[in-house]
Amino acid sequence: MKLEVPKRRLGAEAKLGIGVFGTSFALFVLRFLVPRPVAMSNNGDGGRVLCGAGITWKGLPEAFVHLAYTPVPGVPPCRPTYLLTQSWLADLAVRIGGLIGLPGTLSLVVLGLLSSVIAAAAIAAIVLGLPYSRRARLAVAAGLLLVVADSAFFGYFAAVLGEGAAFLGVLLVAGGLLLTAREGRWSYAGMAVTLVGGVLAVNAKVQTLTILPILALAVLLVRPGTLRGPKRWAAAVLVIGALGGVTLAAQQSVEPARAPDGTYSEFPGDDSREINVVNSIFLNIVDGKHDTQADLAELGLPPSFAQYAGNGWWHPHPVTMDPLYPRYRGQMTRENVVAYFTSHPGRTLEVLNRAATDQLTARPDYLGSFDQEAGFAPHAQEYRVPVVSWLTGLLSPLGLFALVPIWLFVLVRAWTQRRGALGVVLAFLFAVSLTQFGAAAVGDGIEGIKHQSVALFTILLAVVLAIPVRRRDDVQAV
Repeated sequence: MKLEVPKRRLGAEAKLGIGVFGTSFALFVLRFLVPRPVAMSNNGDGGRVLCGAGITWKGLPEAFVHLAYTPVPGVPPCRPTYLLTQSWLADLAVRIGGLIGLPGTLSLVVLGLLSSVIAAAAIAAIVLGLPYSRRARLAVAAGLLLVVADSAFFGYFAAVLGEGAAFLGVLLVAGGLLLTAREGRWSYAGMAVTLVGGVLAVNAKVQTLTILPILALAVLLVRPGTLRGPKRWAAAVLVIGALGGVTLAAQQSVEPARAPDGTYSEFPGDDSREINVVNSIFLNIVDGKHDTQADLAELGLPPSFAQYAGNGWWHPHPVTMDPLYPRYRGQMTRENVVAYFTSHPGRTLEVLNRAATDQLTARPDYLGSFDQEAGFAPHAQEYRVPVVSWLTGLLSPLGLFALVPIWLFVLVRAWTQRRGALGVVLAFLFAVSLTQFGAAAVGDGIEGIKHQSVALFTILLAVVLAIPVRRRDDVQAV
């Protein structure tokens, strides 16, 4: 009898996982393709993802989606200088396309279907790892479907942008950590899922590299099944070591990027450091809405730079074209920006509040959803599943007054679940959302809504996982 019960339970759990995966995938396919494919148009940075997939593509921001990217005959593949794991998914989609008669072509339909498979598998992993009754777990699955399929997020899965891989990675990590706490084969499967999801999320873009130490701590805190003592720590160290090793190798696999000053980057993001700092200074600090001369003096910049207030790096009249810019280039540093915000808490709070509004707005208005043949106007967007982003949009004018209570709710639930894997997952999601929020808020002054999407997606996942309250009669099959 003792041997038969686990077999029956394993069968029931396997059926639950297969059912959740199959239902999720079917719904994602319908949501993606009916009545026409939806994606996310290129904001101008898509060439990086395409380069990683072996396709040379240069172009400005686009009002419509390209459903297929085909290499130009005679043009050699470019060498990527920026790592995005969306490139890995795009490269896999190119290979799959070759099997169905699309040699060398990236089909966003194939990419979207591939991402849908991964998202469905991640939701199934989360459901299988939750310490709730079956009814509660199915309710969580419904909530996760609403978040993942929301119009603010779903289009990134079929896009040449980096956010889609970050979403998938975070989903997989949440499911992997929850499964790791289960017994037997579930635990080992959870470690593998955590590793795969961690690699996707950490390397999704330079901004997400900060997820690595947070995930490492989460892996250490989750007890893998029934493992105790040295075996427990050995398993955690193995996962962390593999995650760090793959990340290091991946980051070193790309070519050094050329920075604006002509030098080549030594670390990820070095090539855009000056660009981000200039944007942060002239869009967040010297924005023309405050005491411009006082701010310039505080930053060690000349009074004549007041003419560039509110002008970012890509503005037609940027500070970089000023004859004095080379002399003051040394002031364009992260340290200078951090020192300013540290000594001006009022301005810092103002920037953070605006970033909170951007985050809750959820969706930038310049990323279109359709290809030109669909017959819609430029930049037209779809709203097939707008539930979650509609709710956050209602709250967006409140800024931090809306976002902080959401953070507190997740923190309280993480504390009440602190003795289990769910508490670790909630704390992980909160920490990732908070750090992504801060990095996008003060580290870059452009595309605030888009750059807050990872933070919003992560905290919404946490909210969905935190809502159910485990009752004493809840039973999880293990």
